Amino acid sequence: MHKDKTDEQICSLLQAGNKDVYGEIIERYEAKMTRYARRFFRDVYDIEDLVQDVFVKAYININSFDTSMKFNPWIYRIAHNIFVNKIAWKSIRNYIPIDADEFLPHTLPSPENTQKESMQREEKDILEKYLNRLDEKYKTPIILFFYEDMSYNEISEILKIPSGTVGIRIKRGKEKLKDIIKNTDHFNRLESYGK
Repeated sequence: MHKDKTDEQICSLLQAGNKDVYGEIIERYEAKMTRYARRFFRDVYDIEDLVQDVFVKAYININSFDTSMKFNPWIYRIAHNIFVNKIAWKSIRNYIPIDADEFLPHTLPSPENTQKESMQREEKDILEKYLNRLDEKYKTPIILFFYEDMSYNEISEILKIPSGTVGIRIKRGKEKLKDIIKNTDHFNRLESYGK
């Protein structure tokens, strides 16, 4: 019914008292919020509860949203705060799957698919193990940039830091991750695949 409207137009309707349109926001963002939550948490019940918390908080605070701005960074900011608070409360840091090619300086062998797939699995396991050694200030921008396809400006809005700082944190985070991996036995094993 409101599929042709932008997020911001739907928010205007919500602010005018048309509460029925909130279902459209949930439909548009449920998969995105769930995917984002999975970068921080493994437990499916935690994820479901947290995503529900995001939508409840967004609904309660919808009148504070400036409809001349983009809705996407606003709801991600709410999600970010909820997830970070949950992590602090539980003191748990879970794995974050990420593309190994971004961080490991080698090329995959092409001759046999089984060898290639085996190496890709091992790379993912290694990255999942070591990415959590990064500080949150580096890890979160990497998640938003590589997995949520957000621009530096959008990440800047979510994290409330200058966009230049976003770029620096992503660059430093990648460098730190490479350094962490280089100082392990895993790095030598991965390098040997390419020889």
